[in-house]
This record gives sequence, structure tokens and C-alpha cells, in this order.
Amino acid sequence: MTHLATAHHAAWPAAPFWQRSLCAEVARVAVRCLYTELALYPKPGLVSLVDNGSHTDMNAATFMRSMFALRRYFGAICQAGIDGAPFARLKQLGIEAEKRMLKATGGINTHRGAIFSVGLLCAAIGRARAQSMRLTPSTLRAVLLLSWGAELAGHTAECGAASNGLRAAALHGASGAREEAALGFPSVFEVALPALAGKLAAGRGHYRARIDTLFALMAHMSDTNVFHRAGSEGAALVRERARCFLDLGGTAHPAWKEAALHCHRQFVARRISPGGAADLLAATCLVHSVTTQPIP
Repeated sequence: MTHLATAHHAAWPAAPFWQRSLCAEVARVAVRCLYTELALYPKPGLVSLVDNGSHTDMNAATFMRSMFALRRYFGAICQAGIDGAPFARLKQLGIEAEKRMLKATGGINTHRGAIFSVGLLCAAIGRARAQSMRLTPSTLRAVLLLSWGAELAGHTAECGAASNGLRAAALHGASGAREEAALGFPSVFEVALPALAGKLAAGRGHYRARIDTLFALMAHMSDTNVFHRAGSEGAALVRERARCFLDLGGTAHPAWKEAALHCHRQFVARRISPGGAADLLAATCLVHSVTTQPIP
């Protein structure tokens, strides 16, 4: 090893073992949660292992390539959280991850929303553990807001590069991923997590509990993905169909699968894809996993 290389190595020591172990585990869980969302079916309008939903430009293989491209990102942003990095650093990691995603998918946006929401939660997990905090939903939400809340609020007000979601939010007055994050992901912590925990406590099992949780998100949130593809009429249909499914009892109803498949066919016919709800379902699964199962 050259003198320069030795000096460089000394200047940038490897992270402690507990940090490396934590980041590797958080990244593994994050990718597993993305796969959990992909594998779920019936899932109205969304890509699954069964079909492509309302999409003609992507399929399950596209999502798998994207997931593999994002593995290192989730570990890196968890480490940034441990280091107490400012939001600008988290944002840069997200931009780099998005470039890797687009390279892996041939320019198709499979996980832009998850890069943002799941990535921020990975950073919050790292920050909480660095401060020796117990991982609970309330702790993670507090850490997220206390560490980056002001910057997230500023990020919401930015009007830089306009994505499809930002344009839809501006046109229809919908709340997008940026506003969700600035408020500490209320759809995750106030809607989806209680729904998931409640269904599991009722004995639904993880599969059916996740279906119910996805419908709870669809009934609650203003999904800019839906507004972009189907306008305000499509967004109203998503909320109406989701509420109807839940009012029937969700997966507790004997014919729940037929009802979900009917909803799926309706959404496909109208090219509706509630991708924002899918991203937040993955984020919900991540929070539930790290707060109910021990990690390093």
C-alpha cells in the first residue's frame, strides 16, 4: 500500500462494527419490505408477481432490478442518519440512488417514492439508534421531525424540477410525498400502522393484514400518482372503492378476494395506479418490522 493510500485510510476509518451491522440489517429489511409490497396480490392497478396492473412499461422483473440497485442506498442513508447528516446529504444520497434505479430499469421510475419515504425512515432508524433510543413508532417519527423537519418543510416549498407527482399536486391541490414527510408521515403513523397492527391483532395474518392496510391508505391519502394518471375523478374513484372494500369488512368478508379483484380490473381499465399508497405500505412494513422485531 502506498503512503498516500495509507494516509487516506487513516483519515477515513471504517465505521464501528455495530454501525455496519445495523446498516446492513436495515438495508436488508427495507428491500424485503419493497419485495413484500411487490408480491402482494390482489393489489388494485399495481404491478405484482401476477400481472402488470395498469402499467405497460414495467413488470415484476423491472421492480426486482430496481430493488437490487437500491440495496446499498438504504444502508448508506441509515449510516448518514447515524452520523447526524443534514438533509442536504440525505437528498444527495437519494438523487444518486434514483440515478442507479433509472440505470437498472432503463429509465423507468419504479421506486422514486420509496427512495424518498423508505430512505428517510432508514435515516431516522440510524439516528435513533445512534442516540441509544428504543425503536418505537413514536420515537422514529419524533427523530425524523426533530432531525430534519425544518429542512423537509423547506423541501416541500421548493419548486425545482417538476416530477409528475409535483405537477399533479400543484394542479389538484393534492398532498404528495414531500408534504407527507414534512408532517412526519401521518398516513404511515396515524393510518397504516394502526390498521396493520389492528388486523394482525384480530388474527388476519400478515398477508390479509397488508391487503387491508393498502386499502386503508388508498381510502385516506391524496395520491399524486393517481391524480397524474386519472385526474380528480380517478382519485375520487380510488377513495370510494377503497372505502367500500373496508366497509364490507375488508379481508374478513368471505368474498374479499373477488371484491379486490373487481377493484383491480376497474383500475386497470382506467389506467389507475395508486403507487403512492404502495410506497407508503412498504414504509409501513419497515416501521412495523424494526419496531416489533429486534435488530442489531
